[in-house]
Formats: sequence, structure tokens, C-alpha cells
Amino acid sequence: MKVVIAVLSCLMCCGEAGAQALLHSTDSTTELPPVVTAPAPPTPAPTRSVDTGSGIFRSGVDLVSLKGIVSDEKDNFVTGLHQKDFAVFEDGVQQDLSFFAAANVPLDLAILLDTSSSMSDKMTTVHQAAIGFASRLRQGDRIMVVGIKDTTRTLHPLDTDVGGASEAIRRATASGSTALYNAVYTTVKQMEKVRAVDGEVRRQAIAVLTDGDDTASLVTFDDLLALSKQAGIAIYTIALKSQYPGISLSGRKQFSESEFAMKALALETGARSFFPTDISQLAGVYDQITQELSNQYAIGYTSKNPKRDGAFRRIVVRVAESNARTRTRSGYLATPEPAQATPQPAKLSLDR
Repeated sequence: MKVVIAVLSCLMCCGEAGAQALLHSTDSTTELPPVVTAPAPPTPAPTRSVDTGSGIFRSGVDLVSLKGIVSDEKDNFVTGLHQKDFAVFEDGVQQDLSFFAAANVPLDLAILLDTSSSMSDKMTTVHQAAIGFASRLRQGDRIMVVGIKDTTRTLHPLDTDVGGASEAIRRATASGSTALYNAVYTTVKQMEKVRAVDGEVRRQAIAVLTDGDDTASLVTFDDLLALSKQAGIAIYTIALKSQYPGISLSGRKQFSESEFAMKALALETGARSFFPTDISQLAGVYDQITQELSNQYAIGYTSKNPKRDGAFRRIVVRVAESNARTRTRSGYLATPEPAQATPQPAKLSLDR
């Protein structure tokens, strides 16, 4: 009891400043009312920038970025369009564009190669086609190479060294099983991290080659698809198919989980899926992807819907061009903002 009286006397004599110092210097057992402090001024949102040829564009973290392809009824690319030719709708509401570029937006490209044992007899052709694909990158573009086996292995980190990436492709060998979903998932995560750290507006794309179903992943396809829809990275999928597909007793082609997965990933991210029946067709597929990447329109806007409720926002892009078709990501998740930490009441320990 004498100790308690002594402490209370100390608090009264020392004043408010001394009391606060004492409260913060003791262990916690007995609760006291929370200390209320003035809120800190808001931190300005980080910006991203890109040189579009007419100046530096800067945007906040809330920018919704789109990469769009416009083609005519014969699948020819429609080029030469301007910002005024595009209308973007989010959940049916037209948005105001804050960024537009038809060129000069650098590219980050990840080449994912299935290097499982089933690819053993195909690796020579894969080397040649993938190296040719890498060689078509432009100045300022960056490339990374990822091998898909039982585990995901980065064969070449993201940088502008196309020669180094080509050598990494040439050294890739086949063995083990196929953790396809793991590889795509970790690559998307890595590219998201690079985008956040760089603070630069860049186009991002993944080209993944496989010859079969996923056999070793811990990540589910649903998890992969959810992440891919949110990330805004175009995922081009190439699934080598047998010339003699399996036929069921009813005479119908057997359902392929891999084929469904490859189509869904490409569709939801605004890319394309390819199903060549011979490895010799691979170089032509990579050529088509190169042409697409060279004819993308980069578009950005800040949503008029301020809610961060975790809902999926559907995106539709239209152009003022007769008989033109557009292709972009299907939408994005309005990710909730991180919860603010609740102030904890100060506690005081009194030894007796």
C-alpha cells in the first residue's frame, strides 16, 4: 500500500510529461486509458512515371493500367488510334483516361519454359525458338527466364541483358515433373514486386510454354487465376498438344484440365492461348506474340468508384472504329486498404 501511495504522489508532482514517460517505461499489466495523439498528416501517394515521347507521365498507386489490342474482322492489328478513340467502362460506368500511349512504353517479359522430363526430345527446338523470341526485344525492354520443373528456378533475373538470357535458355535441360501453377504464380508475384519497387509504368507480359498437365504444384489453379486477374499482367500460354488427342467411348475428345487452364489464364489477362500440335510450330507462335506486344495500346485511369470492398470490377474497352474488336484484361479486384492499427491502452505494473 505504501508503494502505491508513493507512485501516485510521484505522478502528481512530476506533471503530465513525467507521467507519460513513466507509463511508457513500465511493463504492462494494469490498463490505463489510451493516450490520444494528433493524427499524422497524410503521406502523399507514390507516383509512377514513363516517358511517352510528349513528356513524363506520373500516376498514383490507384492507377488501373490496361494493355489493349485492337483488331479488325480479319484479325489485322488496328494501329494509329489516339486517346480520344477509346472509351473505358468499369461496371458500366465510363471512366476518364489519365494515361495513354501507343508506343515507347517499355516491356518486362518473363519467358517460362517447361523443362520437365517430358520435354527431353523437344529442348533443341525450344532453345532455338525461345532465343529467337528474346532477340526481338527493343532497347529498354527487360527479360527474365524461368524454368519449370518440380520447383521453380529463375534461370536469368529480370534485366536488359538479352545475351545473358539467351545463354540461360541455351543451358536449360529437361528433368523432373511439372509444377506449372507454382511457376506462374511465383513469377506473377515477382513481377508485381518489381513494379511496386521500380515506381515506373511498364508493360508486363509472361509467355509460358508447357506440354502437359500440372503434376507437382502446391498452388491451386483457382488461386493462380485470382492472382492473375488482379495483377494486370498479360499471360500468353502455349500448350503443346498431341496430334492424336484422347477420345472417350462416346466419341468425344476427352476434357483436358491443362487446356482449360491455359485458355482461362490468357482470356482473363487479355492475352492469347496457343495449342500447336508440333514443336516445329513454336517459332511461329512466338512471332505472333511478338507482333501482339508490338501493337499494344497502354491505357490508364483512376476509378470513379472509391470503394475498396474487395469486389471484382468488370472492364470493357470500346473504340470509335467500325468493325474493330478490342481485347484487354477482364477486370480487377478492388483490394481493401490495410486496416489501421487500433491504439492499445497503456498499462502499468506496480510491484508490491
